[in-house]
Amino acid sequence: MATTTVRQSSAHAYLPREHGATAMMLTPFFCAAILLRHVYWQEAVALVAIVVALVIKDPLVVMARQRWIWKQKHAETDAARRAAVTEILLLAAAGAALLLSAQDWHPLTALFVASAAFTVLAVAVNVQNRQRSVWFQVVSAVALSGTSIAACLAGPGRVPAWCWMLWGLCALQATAGIFVVHARLDARVASRKGGHTHSANRGAAILVQVILMLTAATFSASGRYWIAAALAVAACFYLLDLRRQRASASLQMSLKSVGQQALTLSIAFAILIIIGLW
Repeated sequence: MATTTVRQSSAHAYLPREHGATAMMLTPFFCAAILLRHVYWQEAVALVAIVVALVIKDPLVVMARQRWIWKQKHAETDAARRAAVTEILLLAAAGAALLLSAQDWHPLTALFVASAAFTVLAVAVNVQNRQRSVWFQVVSAVALSGTSIAACLAGPGRVPAWCWMLWGLCALQATAGIFVVHARLDARVASRKGGHTHSANRGAAILVQVILMLTAATFSASGRYWIAAALAVAACFYLLDLRRQRASASLQMSLKSVGQQALTLSIAFAILIIIGLW
């Protein structure tokens, strides 16, 4: 999934629980860091900022619900407020370190503004309990894949042409996975009701796989065979999953297993893309 929820421990610490979103966020960042072929200390600072920016949404959601939804004070609100203050201070420190070390602060400022805007959107969507909306998750996939841009701006301070391509490829692959997962969820619901359905999500999933295959053909025609292979492998995996969804036995597979398979695909996809862009 493209959004991340948290669980609250006895120590009132907010921790990521949906590993799919975390992988969706970290994979483009590490791909870009590898492709830069140089180690920058600012990348470590940017990584901290990225993780904190992802986690801070959850205490902010609690605070927003306390402010606009709940009529009585909830016990978790104070813990959420403390967590939010700590994370805001971490973000401020990381942001200041990146800006002070940057040759041109304008691109980083634009990135910070975009990140803050997405956080506000994510909080608003979660407060309305619409975080499972497929289109919000697609927007999240595009936003989270933008960590590749953050890695480049934190490092050399510029965005190479290959980084824009990396962003688009990662976002496309993540989007394809989102529709396939939603098609599986629709199929499980239909199976429980004793029937089959060709849901809108399944139709969208098939369309995105066609786009993946056409994009793979385009890269192959231009001699970018590794990138073409990455796209073709992803499309074949998702099409196979869509086919398996017609079997009731496959629909009994736990979502954890589905997520593990998707993570394996993402790692293979990232490796092929790195080779292709190297």
